[in-house]
Amino acid sequence: MASSDDNSQFMLATLQECGLKHKTLVFVLDEFDLFIQGKQRLLYALLDALQSISSQAVVIGVSCQLDVEKLLDKRVKSRFSHRFLLFLPPSKNDLLKLVEHALYLPIDSSIPQDYAVEYNAKLDAILEDRRFQEIIDSCWESYPTIRHLMKFLFHAVSSLNLDSGYLSFENFKAALPSMQRQPKMESLRDCSVLELYILVCMKRLEVKEQNSYNFSAVMKEYKSIYGSFHTPDYYGQNVCLRAFEHLLQCGLIGFTDDRGGHNQIIEFRPVKLLISLSELIYGLKSYNSCPALLLKLCA
Repeated sequence: MASSDDNSQFMLATLQECGLKHKTLVFVLDEFDLFIQGKQRLLYALLDALQSISSQAVVIGVSCQLDVEKLLDKRVKSRFSHRFLLFLPPSKNDLLKLVEHALYLPIDSSIPQDYAVEYNAKLDAILEDRRFQEIIDSCWESYPTIRHLMKFLFHAVSSLNLDSGYLSFENFKAALPSMQRQPKMESLRDCSVLELYILVCMKRLEVKEQNSYNFSAVMKEYKSIYGSFHTPDYYGQNVCLRAFEHLLQCGLIGFTDDRGGHNQIIEFRPVKLLISLSELIYGLKSYNSCPALLLKLCA
């Protein structure tokens, strides 16, 4: 219930106390890119405190977004050490080996050997199934962390058929929707057909490696689709702008630089998609009246 100022004062007092007692603090900010949205007061207060107080502390930001440093305010960036540790994502083979390691039953254990051998043999068949590998890819694209992958496997194992005692492909298929980011999926279901077109246009721009684009570029892509396929779902620019603004409010898209540009006309501010391709395709397939063309354009 404390105010922001009260919390800042508490943090300063804690750092001072730890500094006097020669205790080291480590702040780990997971999904660091979420902390840089808005006015970045928390980051500024924390980094400024580390500079102005003789404390023993370090701040570690963890993010999948490579350009996260560019989105920092000047006052925050000036207090940043500019030290980076880049980790390459695991390969598909590494992911499958991790899944094997997590799910295989040990042969030399208290588990009956015949059951463990048959269980592992059935699991081998699932792992070699192309559909299963597509599910793993979809889960990884949705949220690329080992913790999320392990949670997905836990959901699958939790639905294991107790009568048979073996995992099946259906267990993993049923677990995938529960691991998708539900708020995003709910927002997709509430979108209009026009808003779905805008999302697909943005994804097509990203596939074309157009890293920076705005509403005007999205409209150009939308008109290009209309010119190529003569779709009946065509609306004027003013209607499209209102749909675009609604997507911003829903959190399905966002501005690439939220630090400034508030006085800039919305049509010209760079934007980005906040959902993955797999989430978009899943949302389109779940949409009752989704035009078949949209799924074709995402293929």
